[in-house]
Amino acid sequence: MQTEHITLPVESFDTVTHFESRHATSPREVKGMDTQQLRQSFLIETLFLADQTRWTLTFFDRYLTGGVMPVTSPVSLTTPENLKATYFLERRELGIINVGGPGRVVADGEVYDLEYKEALYIGQGIRDVQFISHDHQAPAKFYLNSTPAHRPYPTRKVSRTDAEVVELGSPATANHRVINKLLVNSVLPTCQLQMGMTELKTGSVWNTMPAHTHDRRMEVYFYFEIPEGQSVCHFMGEPQETRHIWMQNEQAVISPNWSIHSGAGTSNYTFIWGMAGENLDYGDMDFCAITDLK
Repeated sequence: MQTEHITLPVESFDTVTHFESRHATSPREVKGMDTQQLRQSFLIETLFLADQTRWTLTFFDRYLTGGVMPVTSPVSLTTPENLKATYFLERRELGIINVGGPGRVVADGEVYDLEYKEALYIGQGIRDVQFISHDHQAPAKFYLNSTPAHRPYPTRKVSRTDAEVVELGSPATANHRVINKLLVNSVLPTCQLQMGMTELKTGSVWNTMPAHTHDRRMEVYFYFEIPEGQSVCHFMGEPQETRHIWMQNEQAVISPNWSIHSGAGTSNYTFIWGMAGENLDYGDMDFCAITDLK
């Protein structure tokens, strides 16, 4: 819920933006990749640096994954030249989940305060977006996902209490978890972006198991709340030709539509899932039996 309307001086904003793009890859290519090549193609290692916006574009559904951590001053959402757009959201929509200290997003003058694990959807057509931390000693970390959009939908904040919550798994199978559907079509309208957050219970380590694929959507996972000294092993690839990538806290991984996307940690953890594609049906999945994985 917006609390006020303000105008901030543009000259105070840092505009350092890091942008890189990743080509789409086929199962045949991935089959021959070594560890370094897998990581270069799918792993996003650094999302948060002080007063910077960092973007990685994958050509799977032209999905953008990014992060911004304002510390010394507010940071504006600038438009990378690669987008060939007049402004960032000219033909895009944006999903934001705060994984740091309390912060504020200002969208065309409307103010949205985001606490830890709260989300904000910003629709196509918003021209000016600014990110602010309330405390530079505990800065906000705004995790960003963006997809192409065909029409504007209203900007809306989604708190934990607004989410659609589902509890799955069990301690016996080490996958007892709570799924928080935040920016999904059962909560608010979007063009194609869907985002949510899965929290694993203490003692559980497996996510998205049984594994699945979905030809209608690609996905990006962002892992966080991984305790110091612990890691998550993310599994990908075709069900009969799996691969793995070891991941650290606050890293993201790109999952093609043809790939499974599952993980197991050396501790419990939380991850944000984001999806894009032609189908908004969360349950549209092609499941793989655990005993069929190879």
